[in-house]
Amino acid sequence: MAQAMRSQSSISLLATDGKPHPLQDALLAVTLVLGAVAFVTAFFHNLHLLSSWTGLIGILTGAYGQFISETTRERFALIIGLGASAIGFFLGMAHGGLFGGVLG
Repeated sequence: MAQAMRSQSSISLLATDGKPHPLQDALLAVTLVLGAVAFVTAFFHNLHLLSSWTGLIGILTGAYGQFISETTRERFALIIGLGASAIGFFLGMAHGGLFGGVLG
C-alpha cells in the first residue's frame, strides 16, 4: 500500500500522470484568459479589434497547447478556451475585422 501514499505537493491539478507540466499549464491559462476576453468583448460592436486579436492569439496558443499537451484534462480545458477564442474571433471579424477602420 506504499504506492498509494505518494506526495502530491509538486503535482499540478491538471497533471494526471504524476508529473508537473509548467509550459502546458501556462499555455492553458493564457488560452483561457484570451478566450474569455475575446468571448465577452465580441458582444460589443465597438470592441471588434480587441475581440478579433485576442481571439486570434487565443486560437494560436490553444492550438500549440493542444499539440504539446500530455493529459486529457489539459486537452479538455484547452478546447474550452479554443472554443471561446474562436467565437470571439469570428464575431470580431464579422463586426469589423483585425484592422477595420484603422488601416482603411
